[in-house]
Amino acid sequence: MQSQHPPLFSFEFYPPKTEEGAASMQVVHSKLAALKPDFFSVTFGAGGSTRDKTFDTVVDIQAKGIAAAPHLSCVASTKDNIRAILKNYQQHGIAKIVALRGDLPSGTLSAGEFRYANELVEFIRLETGDYFDIHVAAYPEVHPQAANATDDFKNFKRKVEAGANSVITQYFYNAESYFYFVELCEKNGITIPIVPGIMPITQYAQLFRFSEMCGADIPRWMRKRLESFGDDKASVQAFGLDVVSQLCQRLLEGGAPGLHFYTMNQSAPSLAILDNLQLKS
Repeated sequence: MQSQHPPLFSFEFYPPKTEEGAASMQVVHSKLAALKPDFFSVTFGAGGSTRDKTFDTVVDIQAKGIAAAPHLSCVASTKDNIRAILKNYQQHGIAKIVALRGDLPSGTLSAGEFRYANELVEFIRLETGDYFDIHVAAYPEVHPQAANATDDFKNFKRKVEAGANSVITQYFYNAESYFYFVELCEKNGITIPIVPGIMPITQYAQLFRFSEMCGADIPRWMRKRLESFGDDKASVQAFGLDVVSQLCQRLLEGGAPGLHFYTMNQSAPSLAILDNLQLKS
């Protein structure tokens, strides 16, 4: 089982769409930066739809003293486009990338010059050598578009063999799915860090919608408890804090090298979990 002491933490943002959102994110960033995380990652919209906003957000984060890791999706893109983005990041001292296939924008018929994330990882290595620390995604509960679990793991392994440095998983609420996945990786000679993705629970309807889209399982007992709270937001959040804190504790005790929080551009849920774990600085 993997281990790394002390554990490393990272936080994910999405590019703010409005001036109000940008101002709010500055406050969130400041609160989370106080924890001295390993890095902040910033998402990249389908087909690069948030390309400029992602770039601006990443450069702003990096300028404030915390490493930034932009998401870079390759679907519906060209080698020239990706080459230009990589060069731009290099010029601004950005040395981390989260390399993803991404989703096709609505109405787009062609996947472009890249079909899969392993092709993007290979291209980044070909163009920039070892400059970038490349993170790739994994789905302990199987990618929702995969034909089956075996094919899904083969696709994941190709990304690692293409030159990935570490892995960030999709969120999950069953710790055994993570431990089984790590064991499977070790049996297949994959030894790079596999960091579990953590989704704090603040709203049940939103969580259910996200989980349906990304294939993350909400265990039946959790779902029933959350449904029982109805519109009682405080009870949902209290229950979510307790459940996710226990999940994080078990993951760290089981050897997870750190935690990657999907913040939804909020600081309070992640801070509360870390406070429960007594890991806040």
